Amino acid sequence: MTQQMKAAVINRYGQLMPEITDVAIPQVGDQDILVKIMAASVNPIDLKTQAGQLRMLLHYQMPLILGNDFAGVVTKVGVGVSGFQIGDQVYGRVPKDRIGTFAEYIAVDEDAVALKPTNLTFEQAAAIPLVGLTSYQALIDIMQIKPNNKVLIQAGSGGIGTFAIQLAKLKGAFVATTTSAKNSDFVRQLGADQVIDYHQENFAEVLRDYDDVFDTLGGEAVAEAFKIVKPGGRIVSLSGMPDDRFAKAYGLPRWKQWLFRLVTQKIHRLEKQTGARYHFLFMKPSGRQLTELTSLIEQTKLRPVIDRTFSLAEIQAAFKYSQSHRAKGKIIIKIDDSVA
Repeated sequence: MTQQMKAAVINRYGQLMPEITDVAIPQVGDQDILVKIMAASVNPIDLKTQAGQLRMLLHYQMPLILGNDFAGVVTKVGVGVSGFQIGDQVYGRVPKDRIGTFAEYIAVDEDAVALKPTNLTFEQAAAIPLVGLTSYQALIDIMQIKPNNKVLIQAGSGGIGTFAIQLAKLKGAFVATTTSAKNSDFVRQLGADQVIDYHQENFAEVLRDYDDVFDTLGGEAVAEAFKIVKPGGRIVSLSGMPDDRFAKAYGLPRWKQWLFRLVTQKIHRLEKQTGARYHFLFMKPSGRQLTELTSLIEQTKLRPVIDRTFSLAEIQAAFKYSQSHRAKGKIIIKIDDSVA
């Protein structure tokens, strides 16, 4: 008889809320580890996946377990696994074709996992993987931030923003960020040098000659970012439209490359006019990069920021809170055996 576990599942795109149900515990491949999940976190990509907004990039079979990052304990290892053993406390961001961390167990490629920072609880560790790797790949891999570079990090009090500000300051950058007035002191404590109250000011009218912009808003904020970036600067976006360069690198078919070229014509015009470069970031799991972040966390140079913790049984309340866009830091889902 197949062993069962509790999981938060959707049966169709656009389903109002995920539902808790019984599903089979996943099978473990040769390079996989099976992790008993102790905690996971809610991220914007979970809401986008639920709504079907990523269907041009990702295709999932239904029913689908949601959830992208986790912290937990290894309970089984595949025959080809060499880096982990049963009992290890780990955390990670699962590959995009194997999501499902709002559940009691997950099978995940060992390359996507790292040992959990020893100075963090499971709930704290679960706040790190997606925002940590996204920030790392934006600020270090693409922007290659250097001391005294000027970077704007949008939405500084959000999950990405709270981590990205810390990482950018660790690299010696001058950091500006946008947030509401009530969160101004909070983001300054994280390291922000200049804080813009987006209710009162437009960042594009305040800032000039920036090396980089880390965009988490999309829409008109992308076009506005070109007004503040100097020639040779970079705009890295999580929420803007994917362009044809990304589509080609991601291996999408030519018709999708053409389509993304068409819908990003304005961005390409702005690139030519300003000499800046636009990058759409679709973060990749990396146990190696997580291990680097682990070292910084254990040296207390980086820390997670958690707004609120929910149980798996409260997953719908957690999604509603995420949809409110009021969270200051991460929303955590504590996974336990008491789910009804």
